[in-house]
Amino acid sequence: MASLQKILYKVNLEKVVGDTSIQILDLQIDSRKVKPGSCFIAVKGTVTDGHEYIATAIENGATAIVCEKIPGVLNEEIHYVVVRNSASAAAIMAHNFSGRVTEKISLVGVTGTNGKTTVATLLFKLFSSLGNKCGLISTVQNQIADEVLPSTHTTPDPISLNALLGKMYADGCTHVFMEVSSHSIHQHRIDGLQFAGGIFTNITHDHLDYHKTFDEYIKVKKSFFDALPSASFALSNADDKRGSVMLQNAKARKYLYSLKTMADFKARIIEDSLLGLELMIDDVEVHFRLIGTFNAYNLLAVYGAAMCMGEDKVKVLQVLSNTSGAEGRFDYLVSTAEKVVGIVDYAHTPDALLNVLATIRNLRHGQEKIITVVGCGGNRDKAKRPQMAEVACEYSDKIIFTSDNPRNEDPEEIIKEMETGIPVTARKKCISITDRKEAIKTAVSLSQKEDIILVAGKGHEKYQEIKGVKKHFDDKEVLAEMFHLLEK
Repeated sequence: MASLQKILYKVNLEKVVGDTSIQILDLQIDSRKVKPGSCFIAVKGTVTDGHEYIATAIENGATAIVCEKIPGVLNEEIHYVVVRNSASAAAIMAHNFSGRVTEKISLVGVTGTNGKTTVATLLFKLFSSLGNKCGLISTVQNQIADEVLPSTHTTPDPISLNALLGKMYADGCTHVFMEVSSHSIHQHRIDGLQFAGGIFTNITHDHLDYHKTFDEYIKVKKSFFDALPSASFALSNADDKRGSVMLQNAKARKYLYSLKTMADFKARIIEDSLLGLELMIDDVEVHFRLIGTFNAYNLLAVYGAAMCMGEDKVKVLQVLSNTSGAEGRFDYLVSTAEKVVGIVDYAHTPDALLNVLATIRNLRHGQEKIITVVGCGGNRDKAKRPQMAEVACEYSDKIIFTSDNPRNEDPEEIIKEMETGIPVTARKKCISITDRKEAIKTAVSLSQKEDIILVAGKGHEKYQEIKGVKKHFDDKEVLAEMFHLLEK
C-alpha cells in the first residue's frame, strides 16, 4: 500500500477533489480487476475509453479515480484526481507504486523495427554470463535469471510492466534489458521509467496501420531518445539513414556503431557462412555463432552497449563469440539424408524478409534453390502485403503464399492482397496454399538435395490466431515433422 499523494509524484495534475493522503491498495486500468481500496485510472485506449467504466470501478470498490474528465455526478465517498493525460499518469503512478525501481537498476531499452528481440536477448545472455542477475522483457519471453515468464506484448501495459520490474528488483536483478515498441512509446507505457541507456537498431516500413505515416513512426521512435536523461547513453546505427536523426537533440551521451563508416564502434565482416560470422570488431578478429549481416549489426550493437556500460572488451567478445541468438530468429535445422536446410524466422516486414533472404542467398555455395513460405498477419498494416510478396519473388526460386495469423480477416483475401505485388515475370514460381501446415509440407516436397526452405513471419510463436482463437502451431515443429517424413 501507499498514499495517493506519494503515488501521484511527478504526475501533471489539473484538479483534485478529495483527500490525497488516503492509502491505496493497488492501481488498476481494468475496471473488472478493481477491488475495495483500488485506485482506478480511466485511460482512453484505441478500442475503449476507461472513462465509460468509472461507475463500474466504483461499484467494485474503488476509493480513488484518476481521469482526464471528471464525471458529471460525483460520489462524496470517492476521491477524484483530474490529470492532463491519464495514460501517462498510469505509467508514472505505477512506477511510483513499485518504488521507482528503475532508479536502482540498470534498465536498457532497445527500439527499432528489426533486431530488438535479438539485441535484448543477447544483452541478457551477455550480462548474465558476466556474473550479473538480469531481467529480460521481450516479444519472445520475459525472464528473471533462469525463470521464464510468458510474454503477451512486446512491451506490457504500464501496471504489469512496473509490477514485473518490481519483481525483478525484489529478486535481485541489477540489469534489465527491454524491447521498447513504438506502440508503448506512443501510448505512454514507459513514461516515468529511468533508462540507463537506449539502443536504436533500424527503422523500416511497419505498423503504419497504427502510426498512419512513416514520419509519425520515426518521430515516435525518436521521442524515446529525446527523453533519455543526460547520465544515460544513446547508441544508434550509423548505417541506417535515420540513425543520426534519433540522436538529434538527445541529452544522453551519444554513440554510433557501423559496418560501413566511421563510428565509435566499428566492425567488418570477414566471412559469413552457415558456420557463423567472422568479424573484425574494433581491431579484434572474432568468430560468432550467429549468421548474416543483420546479426553482425545486432552483435555490434550489443558490443557497443557493453562498452558504454563500462564492461571489459576482451571478456565481452569472449562471451559473445559463444552466445546463441533468440528463438525463432534465423533458427535452422537440416534434414538428415538430403541435407535440406530449413530456416524459421520472425521476419514479418519487407525489410526483415529482404535481410533474411539476402543472407540466405549469400550463404549458398552452389545452385541450391531457395523456397520461401510466407504470409501476412490479419488486422495489421495492409500496405506491406504486396511489398512482402515482391521481396519474396525477387530473392526466391519458389514462393508459397500462405496464412500467417489471419486474426479476424479472411486469410484468402490477405493472400490475394499479397499477390498484387507479384511481378509478371515471377508468376510461374508462385503458388498459394491457405493452410500453413500444408504450405510447409509442399515446400519440403518440392525441395531437392541441399535446397534451403525459409518459413517466415511467425518465428518463435507457438500458435496461429484464427477468428480470435489461438491454436497451437509451431513452424519449427512442423518443419521437423516434415523433414522426418522426407527421410522415410
